Amino acid sequence: MSQYLLSTYAVEGEVSGAPMTPGEMETFMKRVVALEDEMEATGTFVFGGALHDPDAATVLRMEEGDVTMTDGPFVEAKEHIAGFYIINADDLDAALAWARKVVDAIGHPIEVRPFRATGRVQA
Repeated sequence: MSQYLLSTYAVEGEVSGAPMTPGEMETFMKRVVALEDEMEATGTFVFGGALHDPDAATVLRMEEGDVTMTDGPFVEAKEHIAGFYIINADDLDAALAWARKVVDAIGHPIEVRPFRATGRVQA
């Protein structure tokens, strides 16, 4: 079994319609919780999380032999990672099937990427 990163993307400044009403937010959260419960029940779920907006990021880089820090994202882009799931899946097709469920639940684009084998034991 391999592990895959399912990255959820948000587009800066893009709002799909009006902000959610409390009822719409409740429906949305029910979909997400149901999806995560299914992932856990099948042994697929490893870890997941939502991220703050890119303006909360700090970037460290090597410049002329010193480590420097700057605020904000590494690159200027409209799209940014909003959250992620790390899942166990038998193969890419299985990971893509889960990604389809995530897209259906949250409505954001999903990038699916396998982890490289490192020789280290993964949980």
